[in-house]
Amino acid sequence: MKKYVWRVSAAVVALTALAAVAPAGAQTSEVTEKPRLYTYVASWTIPRARWGDFAKENAANDKVLAPALADGTLLGYGDDEALVHTADGPTHDGWWQASSMAGLLKVLDAFYKSGSTGSAVLQSATKHWDNVFVSRFYNWKPGSWKGAYAHASSYKLKPDAPDNAVETMSRSVFVPLFDKLLADGTIVEYEIDEETIHTESPDQFFIYYLTPTAEGLDKVNAAIRDEVRENALIGPVLGSMIDFTPHRDTLFRTNARYK
Repeated sequence: MKKYVWRVSAAVVALTALAAVAPAGAQTSEVTEKPRLYTYVASWTIPRARWGDFAKENAANDKVLAPALADGTLLGYGDDEALVHTADGPTHDGWWQASSMAGLLKVLDAFYKSGSTGSAVLQSATKHWDNVFVSRFYNWKPGSWKGAYAHASSYKLKPDAPDNAVETMSRSVFVPLFDKLLADGTIVEYEIDEETIHTESPDQFFIYYLTPTAEGLDKVNAAIRDEVRENALIGPVLGSMIDFTPHRDTLFRTNARYK
């Protein structure tokens, strides 16, 4: 019982401290969650000899994705090519985003009906898996980007983290920081995701951002370092809720379109 009380008290202290943290130069308006944004990601491990074929496959997918973006079924879509390869990770993926699960599945059904899911390049994959994410904290600039850089990070909450830990961290730290970077053009999209179809631990959450240039990666890292240095509470408070041991990063070359 004492251990439980200590954990609850520690969580309250952490959240109280985090509520007082605001990145330097951030807007003073309250951060509110947005309508749910759903993302479907199809990941593939493709033999190196077929990478060029996969790029052609992605271009052909526009026949399904572009009309769905135009009619409002989708809010965004794109494809990624891994730049930092791991033994078990994907080499490529394709993704699309909608305001509902129905929108995601409507597009998935269109792919099945088109016959593209049985293409030779996809059948050459040595691994394939799908994820469905949901975000309540995100933002983007409408437009198209080719050869941009996408950075994705996975994190795991500690067992005693509050139920609203991701929401609190998003409101207090992540959104003010990324909105500032979006406003000055360093990034063109960001989102804080959780799985809505849980194929991994429910304690995980993910931070994703897209920058048009490689220099943008350096600017984001510098901005994060500056915020941690200028707001002494950020590091310890995030550390009280996040288990950084399983933390992993991925870096992709990305083509993306947002409505």
